Amino acid sequence: MTDHALYSTDKPSPKIAIIGGGLTGLLTATLLEHASNQTQTPFKNPQITIFEKSRSVGRLATRYRSDSETGKNWQWSFGAQFFTAKTGSFQQFIAPWLQTGLLQPWCAKVVELTPVDANIQAPDIQVPDIQNKEQWDTIHARYISTPKMTSWGRELAAALKHTTIAFKTRVATLAQYSHYQNIQHQNTLHSDSQKTELFDEAGTSLGWFDWVICTVPNGQAVELMADSGFSEKNKITQAQMQACYTLMLGWDKSQPLPETFNHQAIPQWDVAYVDSAIIDRIFIEHQKPVHDDLLPSVTIHARNDWSQAHVDDDMESVKEQLLQAAKQSLNWDEDSTPSQTDCHRWRYAATIVHKDREELSILVDETKQWIVSGDWCAKGNIESCYQMAQQTVDAIWKTK
Repeated sequence: MTDHALYSTDKPSPKIAIIGGGLTGLLTATLLEHASNQTQTPFKNPQITIFEKSRSVGRLATRYRSDSETGKNWQWSFGAQFFTAKTGSFQQFIAPWLQTGLLQPWCAKVVELTPVDANIQAPDIQVPDIQNKEQWDTIHARYISTPKMTSWGRELAAALKHTTIAFKTRVATLAQYSHYQNIQHQNTLHSDSQKTELFDEAGTSLGWFDWVICTVPNGQAVELMADSGFSEKNKITQAQMQACYTLMLGWDKSQPLPETFNHQAIPQWDVAYVDSAIIDRIFIEHQKPVHDDLLPSVTIHARNDWSQAHVDDDMESVKEQLLQAAKQSLNWDEDSTPSQTDCHRWRYAATIVHKDREELSILVDETKQWIVSGDWCAKGNIESCYQMAQQTVDAIWKTK
């Protein structure tokens, strides 16, 4: 392979590999493309490839089922339920999608819920204790993507102009297959360029790249960077993450709903913070903006500490425990038992934020031109994905 083939002087812009097609990966590609259009940019039209192991992008996960009788759907946002935009730059970034209505503020009515006591032998006369907590507003908005939480990620992917997305592609451990080569040119943007050749797990070459950006959860990043010589490898494990189980429930249109949704003594609500050893929060999907055509659908997130303690348990056992806890919270009877049930396990769901420790930020090996990034480098939320993408663009820009 010639030097010209590796780095053409006709195309001085960098070739960039992004491992992981979640929001951090999509936002990184988006901001790289935006940066290349600026007047003072050090490069034009970067050649970006996103390698995604699954069949879709975005990670704002949505699951749905269709009812053959009504033609309507049950729908659950079983990943992130919403996101906030607290910084001016992120608020400015999402503004176009707010104008189109793809992103919308969710002004939910939030309550605190104490489940019924399972030890009392007369559950039919019990009602969970529900107290008003707060009303979300547009000033301190929580945003959702419509009609599905996956819609925004797909829109971001569709808008990319200089990015190729390779689905169902698992990048091999960098130490196992990757090769490096210094390429020297006198007429390129940089005279000493570090090249990385990536391979998939079958040993097939995925190409040579100037920059490799890893945006997967930190547990997976540790595996990808193991024994690779990545200079910041030890810092990857500093971020602690916990699992989360998600329970999805649905009711037929003809069914009565549990009393917790419509009891005359209970205030109307959209989100419940639950006083439980197992359940953290309950979200009523069909009451969200632009969701009123759905069949009754409820998403329940388990507590992260409970999920982590049971992360390797049998899924059916976990599902049964979650269903029992959900029944105590929603108080259904034989007639109002949900007809649809499903459960999902997220191994890397929440980043533990220690007050006495600074956020990591992205990890950069300037010699290899590798970057490890992800929401877990900050607070583990969607705005963190954007902030880490910004830092990545700045790091690449700085070297040109």
